[in-house]
Amino acid sequence: MRLPGLVDVHVHLRQPGGEHKEDWTSGTAAALAGGITTVLAMPNTHPPVVDRASFDATTQLAAAGAVCDYALFVGASSENVESAAEMAAGAAGLKMYLNDTYGELRLDRAADWPRHLEAWPLSRPVVAHAEGETAAAIIDAARLVGRPIHICHVSSRFEIELIADAKNSGTDVTCEVAPHHLFLTEKDSPAIGDRRAIVRPPLGTEDDQRALWEHLDVIDCFATDHAPHLAAEKDSAEPPPGFPGLETVLPLLLDAVHREQLTVDDVIRRMHDRPTEIFGLPTDETTFVEVDEDHAWTISAYAMFSKARWTPFEGRRVRGRVRRVVLRGEEAYKDGVITARPGTGRAIRTENR
Repeated sequence: MRLPGLVDVHVHLRQPGGEHKEDWTSGTAAALAGGITTVLAMPNTHPPVVDRASFDATTQLAAAGAVCDYALFVGASSENVESAAEMAAGAAGLKMYLNDTYGELRLDRAADWPRHLEAWPLSRPVVAHAEGETAAAIIDAARLVGRPIHICHVSSRFEIELIADAKNSGTDVTCEVAPHHLFLTEKDSPAIGDRRAIVRPPLGTEDDQRALWEHLDVIDCFATDHAPHLAAEKDSAEPPPGFPGLETVLPLLLDAVHREQLTVDDVIRRMHDRPTEIFGLPTDETTFVEVDEDHAWTISAYAMFSKARWTPFEGRRVRGRVRRVVLRGEEAYKDGVITARPGTGRAIRTENR
């Protein structure tokens, strides 16, 4: 079965500053192995992508290392309202961190929210890490200034019902859900390992998971929130939050198709059509993914490209596997082998687009 090249709108590639966890080559190789041909990279690196110097430096790393296409988010801070907006043309969007997560970026002062929402051009999206009541607050703030807002990794009944109500009232809000919130709950933590199971937002209850499936029509995107850390870091006394996810998302979704929880069109809509529409991304008919939708196999981190080398889905039996990826007419991945060279990936945002 052939699918269009898939888009992951929420990926952490850790470079610069966290190359031992992931870099642009290993992370984009993991993307190709998962059937993803475009990644939108988050700005909470070290240093974070918040100004022209950090944006240009990270762009150079991506250009040298990426084997799939990419764009970079700019992180919002209290100091960069005007300078961030000046970089919008070349960015995937603006990322506002409004709750605790991994890294140093958090916009603590609510007074800064409308400043960024008004300054950032409407031609580029604003996305927010906003959990619980914070999600309600940023949706209201965006509505008051008359701009769209995209809510990352929705994980609870409260959040998905909030967004459903906002959409029904005419508010211009979109959202994404991560596979670990669709396919795991807090009850899976002991099997994963209580420290390895730490993620932001946390794994929800069975009722939260049920609410996400009940509101599938509200979900615009499936996005991995690929957030790799080494197993030793996750097993430490202070484990950082996050799961790797690029290589498991499509097999999990295809398995859900077999279980009649989803259709293939559901997957295409939320990993190609809507991401392309929301983020204004280019499309290319010569970029595509070939999958064997009937292949049954057991997920294991042993053969993965991500430097994390572990997965919360270890040992899960699924049906559906990526066989081949073609990027702009050139084979980039086939049966477990990356055939694209570092630097093959292209920046899909340029200053003049």
